[in-house]
Amino acid sequence: MERVELTVGLELSRIVYGMSRLADDPDRSPARIQAKIEACLEQGITSFDQADIYGDYLGEEILGAALKAAPHLRPQMEIVTKCDIVAPVGRYADRRVKYYDTRPAHIAASIDSSLRNMALERIDLLLLHRPDPLMDHYDTGRALDEAVASGKVRAVGVSNFKPHDWRLLQSAMDARLATNQIEISLLAHEPMTNGDLAFLQEMDVAPMAWSPLAGGTLLSSGFNTLNEALHEVANRHGVEASAVAVAWLLAHPACILPVVGTNTPERIGRISDAFKVDMDRQTWFTLYTAALGHEVP
Repeated sequence: MERVELTVGLELSRIVYGMSRLADDPDRSPARIQAKIEACLEQGITSFDQADIYGDYLGEEILGAALKAAPHLRPQMEIVTKCDIVAPVGRYADRRVKYYDTRPAHIAASIDSSLRNMALERIDLLLLHRPDPLMDHYDTGRALDEAVASGKVRAVGVSNFKPHDWRLLQSAMDARLATNQIEISLLAHEPMTNGDLAFLQEMDVAPMAWSPLAGGTLLSSGFNTLNEALHEVANRHGVEASAVAVAWLLAHPACILPVVGTNTPERIGRISDAFKVDMDRQTWFTLYTAALGHEVP
């Protein structure tokens, strides 16, 4: 599988396996998680996306138990995780309200917790999960630089940031922000035209796309025209409609890295079918037109 260099010393597989729903699987055993990881590795999917908040702060521990049981897997993987969301569940059940925390102490504590929970010596990529209205960009930037300098984190980036958020944080940092993980799909196509992707292309930054299937909504019959268009392309290429939706993102010149998540090993084994789709320009615009609900201006 194609690999993408996000920054010096860090490459990710072009498709990333998303672990946001790892805790939703009734079977959370290390053997079950190991099977999912191996199904990814067999396709060349070596990058895995976590966050401290996933599974009400249990997702990292579930992955960590699997890596402790099968330590040979870790050298084959790049692990991404995120911090800064504090929600009144799990370890933060005593909090009165959900909030964001980009203060240095919280970032440092989150890194140590993620390392411990996932049985890691180093996090490959740490992302700030959400823009924080109270972020002191000097303090936050320094904390991220120190995380890289300490060796606890290989690279840092952000998630859900707008270009102005990116510029502000980057202005206070020595380390280069490696990526921005944003929502992009056929149903969340605004970044194609609102400047989000254009900005990242200008910065020569490869974005990550969360929820590339719109949480499964994209494939529902409620979007009849789009659903029909996806299945028409899928039938031509002998793949599932989900593979076509991912291929639509892969075709964009911004070098988008879709974060694809499913708890079924059999479906995991078909994630790379997206590369079987010939996404020529007219096919891309056929799907885009169906998503818009009208032809382009």
